[in-house]
This record gives sequence, structure tokens and C-alpha cells, in this order.
Amino acid sequence: MWGRRGNGDADVVLPVATCAVTFEITVHHHAARHVPRRQPTVLSPHALAPPSVRKDMTADAAETADAPPRAMGGSMRAAIVQASGELAGPRAPPASARSAVASRRPRALARAWARLLADEERMRAIGDSARALVGSRALVWLAGVGTLATLGFGPVRKAFDPPGVTRGFGWLGDLLAAPAARWDSSWYLVIAHYGYRPDLGRVTAPRAAFFPLYPLGLRATSWLGAPPVLAGVLVSLLALALALYGIHRLTALEFGRAAGAPCARGPGRAREVARLAVLLTAFAPMAFFLSAVYAESLFLALSVGVFWSARHGRWAAAGALGALAGATRSAGVVLMVPALILYLYGPREDRLPELPRGSPARGRDGVRPAGAGRAARLAAGLLPRYRPRRDLLWLALAPAGLAAYATYLAVAGGDALLPFHAQGEWGRHFAGPFVGVWDGLRAAFGGARQLLSMQRQHVYFPLATDSPFVAAGHNLLLFGFLLAAVPAVVGVLRTLPFAYGAYVVVALATPLSYPVAAQPLMSLPRFLLVLFPLTMWLAGWLAARPRARAPAIVLSALLLALFTAEFATWHWVA
Repeated sequence: MWGRRGNGDADVVLPVATCAVTFEITVHHHAARHVPRRQPTVLSPHALAPPSVRKDMTADAAETADAPPRAMGGSMRAAIVQASGELAGPRAPPASARSAVASRRPRALARAWARLLADEERMRAIGDSARALVGSRALVWLAGVGTLATLGFGPVRKAFDPPGVTRGFGWLGDLLAAPAARWDSSWYLVIAHYGYRPDLGRVTAPRAAFFPLYPLGLRATSWLGAPPVLAGVLVSLLALALALYGIHRLTALEFGRAAGAPCARGPGRAREVARLAVLLTAFAPMAFFLSAVYAESLFLALSVGVFWSARHGRWAAAGALGALAGATRSAGVVLMVPALILYLYGPREDRLPELPRGSPARGRDGVRPAGAGRAARLAAGLLPRYRPRRDLLWLALAPAGLAAYATYLAVAGGDALLPFHAQGEWGRHFAGPFVGVWDGLRAAFGGARQLLSMQRQHVYFPLATDSPFVAAGHNLLLFGFLLAAVPAVVGVLRTLPFAYGAYVVVALATPLSYPVAAQPLMSLPRFLLVLFPLTMWLAGWLAARPRARAPAIVLSALLLALFTAEFATWHWVA
């Protein structure tokens, strides 16, 4: 309760607050002459109630409410009025006031829903993402279930399918699980059920290559009653939905910013690019991994979230999402690189760039000197456009996920560096920065010679499978994905802000520097799948070429159906 008093004859308004009820008392104040102290006035609950409550009170109810103070005399009066003459508090609000407060919650939700419906960009992103999600997943399950029902399981099912992990759900359940639970899914399911057990040494060492956040999400969903495979699919689908929505918003943001440049085609093109980016992601040739019991969709959603948060200056969120990404895949740590670039160089939505004073490219008055040469401009371009502040420290959270995982392994009886040593269990070795590109070229050339020779006696490359023809086909396929990625990487570097291109290059450094002897480019298509800047650039490229849009999406969807059929029947894809 508080009041404000003035001098002279004036009507002074004293706002009085009791619990959730606020009202005003107008007092005629005479400062010119001495006024004897009056007895404090006792206000009845009927007078204290707000108009919305007062009008609901009948005369009998008001009389009943006024009765206790009169009947009880000074004791009740002292409970209501303090010695200073002010109302004593706090007081419990009337039941009708509590019901009024409770009724505000649905109204708040209704207002939030109305704001969402009024936001055209969000509704467009939700609609485009939902259509792409439903259409692509229908194609995945139709191709996987149909192929398995027609052709049956592949020859290596028993070797890579521990009993009760990816099968044992009945004939219908096994069919529905086919496009979701194959190959590495077994490792995630085993880890979610049994844990890592690093104390068992080399018996469980390969598990450490699979980072813990996705198995934790799978296990938490299983606690709610869902079977493990279904829990994994639900986690992947939720992450995929968030990833598609984030890609739509981020693509519209970047190409909408470019649309503001001279000779641009306006925001309509940015919306079309965003729609194409979502379609290309959902119908990518390897997009069946995004709904399988794999960590790809979760990592994709977290990486998109890091970029979106950094673009809007939400550095605490960017650091936290980077930490979660680091607990999902080893490549999550490199998300700190683009986040730092966006902090120092932009573009950023939270504040305008700050040009450094006295830079080589601009004088202290902000005017570029006439004699500034190319070297001076290059040096000025390396200087940050945004001065570091304390919120930069939030990005130090990015390695926290990996550090927590390593600490857990050490405390559980294993080695803190086990996630990196486990790569050797899968045949990966450090060959030098990007040396895997050369090894992949040699393997592809050897695979072409193998296929053209039409014989199995002499093998032109290190063999890891029983069939040299199958291995040759894999090496050629993997090198084809690498060739397709080269123009996309160049396009990202030329079209999108530098942070996107830097992220793609740094993220590709791991698989291209740690090749596998038999298949130097093993799993490269899965690494490319989650590098969303490549899809953003391809969407922009197709948006400028309307005749190429439909053929590109149809071809991608056909390849998606083909690779899903191979995956569902236990044939190695990537």
C-alpha cells in the first residue's frame, strides 16, 4: 500500500493495493489549517472488491460480508486497520477473484495462438515443413515396407541384428520397423538399454563412437511406455520436424536479407527458396536416416538451432545448443567456429556492426582513404565488425557436452579419450588433412577397373567384404557424392555468409581426414545430409532455374526410395 500527498487544498489520489485488488481513495487534503486526527475508516469487503466482483454480490451477500466487523468490534477492526490508519495486508483474494485469475490462462493461450496465426512467416514455415515431413515419410515407409514384404531380408541380417533389438515385434511390427531399425540402429538401441559399460574394455569399446544424447532421449521416451524402436522413431521424427521448420526460417532470413540488395527479386523469392530447401532436405537421397533410429535428425535440429540463435544474438541459447550437439556427434564441437564468426563478423539481427576506429581501410572519420590499397582493405576485412562483450563467454559452453561425455567414461572405469580411440575399432585412421579425398579417388578408380575387368580373382583395392564387385560399387557411389558436394561447397562460400561456408569446410575435415582403408569415404553421404547450408544453396540455385526444380526433386525422391529399399533389406548404403 502506498500514497502520495501534496500541499494546499487538493484532491490527493492514494492508490491502495491489497493482494490482487487495486483501487483508489480520493482524500480532500487541507494543509492551511490544523485538522484533528480522525478515526480510521474501516472499509467493508464489498467496498474493497473490484467492480467486476462487486456487481456479482447481492445485497444479502454484501450485508453478510459487512456483519463481522460490526459484530466483533475493535478486535476485527484492529485486524483490518493498522495503527497508522492503513489497511492491514496481505489478504486472501475472494473466490471470485481467484476464478478470474484462473480464467486468464486460457485467454493467454488463446492470444498466443492468435498471434501465431497472425504471423504469416511462421505459419508458412509450419505448413511447408509439415507437408514435406508427411510426404517424405510416407514415401520412406512405403518403399521400405513394400520392398521387405516383396523381397525379404538381406543375407547379413543375423550378423548385425542382435536378438530382440530390431526384430521380435511380430510380422507386422517387423515390417514397420524395417525402414527405421537397421545397421547402426542396433548400437543405439543396445546403448539405450545396457549403457556404455567402458569397464569391460575392448568388448564394449566400439559403443563409445556413438555419443550419448540420442540414446538418452531414446531411453527417456521408452520410460513413458513406448517400445525402444518406436521411441527412437518418435525422437527422430520430432527432431526432424524442428529441423525442417528451422531450415525454412533460416533460409528465408538469409535470402530475404539478400533480397534487400539492389536488383533483387524481393521477399517472394526468399519464400520460394525456403520451401525448396525444406523439400530438398526431406526428400534427399539419404533422408531415410532422418526418421530412422539414428542421431542424424537430432544433430541437424541442434545445428540449425545454433545458427538461428547466433543470427539473433541469443548467445546463451547458442552455447547451450552447441553443447547438446557436442553430446550428439563429435562434429558438434565445430559449431563453435561458425558461432564465433557470426559473433565477430555477422550478419547479426541483434545490433548494427561497429567499424573499428582508425582501421587501415577507413580513417577515424569513417571515410575510406583515397590511397587505400588491396592489402589494406584485406587487413581491414579481417578486423571484427562487432566488439566482443561479456555475452561472448556463452560460446564457451559448446565443448561442455563432449567434456561431460568424456568425464562420464573416465568415472565409469574407461578412458576419457575413448570416443576418439573407438574410431580405430571402425577402421578409421588419421591420414592427414583432407587426404581422404585422394584415397577416395584412388578407391573409385580401382572400383571402376574392377567392374570393367569382369573378374573376381584380382582385386584393385583393399577389400573389406566378400564381393569385390559390391565394394567397387560402394566406392564409386561414395565418390559420386563427393563430386556432387564440391560445387555445393563452392556455392555456399560464394552465396551465403562466410560462417556457413566455414562450418561446411570444418565439418567435412573429420571424415575426409580420417578415411577407412577399404572405403575411404565411408558414411560421407550421411555427413553431407546434415550439412544444411549445402541444401540452402541448392534451393537458391533451383529457385533461379524454374525448369530444373521438378526434375531435381523427382530424381531425389526416386533415389530416396531406392536407398530406403536397400537399407530396409539389410544392404549397406552409407
